[in-house]
Amino acid sequence: MGSSIWSSLADGSIRPEGLVAQVVARPAHLPEIFAGLDQPKARVKFGCAKVLLLASESSPKAMLPYWEQLKERLGDDNKILQWSAMLTLANLAPNASLPRVEALLPRLLAPIQGPVMITAANAMRSATRFAMAHPSLAREVCQKILGTEKGEYQTAECRNVVLGHALQALDKLMPLLKDKAPVVELAQRQLGNSRPATRKRAETFLKKHNSAKRLPS
Repeated sequence: MGSSIWSSLADGSIRPEGLVAQVVARPAHLPEIFAGLDQPKARVKFGCAKVLLLASESSPKAMLPYWEQLKERLGDDNKILQWSAMLTLANLAPNASLPRVEALLPRLLAPIQGPVMITAANAMRSATRFAMAHPSLAREVCQKILGTEKGEYQTAECRNVVLGHALQALDKLMPLLKDKAPVVELAQRQLGNSRPATRKRAETFLKKHNSAKRLPS
């Protein structure tokens, strides 16, 4: 396929979804997809990012050798590429070793408390997948997500949106947590959130988890 991938994405003759099966079948083409992330055309760079994300869903083992390249993208100046790298790494986490995941976790957790709302939401989503793949990380991830109440975001409404995402993430982490009380308490506080969608998520969360208690040691 070579750089014809880029031209096909650029002119719209093929969508990222149409490339995934070919890339998964022939992983030798992955370097070309990664190189496409640095192309100036939006259709090429974002198309290549989507190919990588979809490939990580269908064939994570084929993508695992590119962990370091994806890790570098967490610092990309382009936020969309940064977010895509977060989610792609999350798909690889079940196949990555615990030491490798542990080493990356602090960097992934850092954006959760702001200032960019969407970055925080994607970081939570990714970190939650890390914890679900490696339950020993659940407490650390939970503690960082609980900090969203005091996070520094661009606006107060951004914080309210982030808190809604936090409730979604914490719902997935609850089965992995020994001490569930702080999470339930956060949800209870969000019953007074000024954002209707976040209040609704808090109500739904509490209907499911309000009886949660600390498990015996």
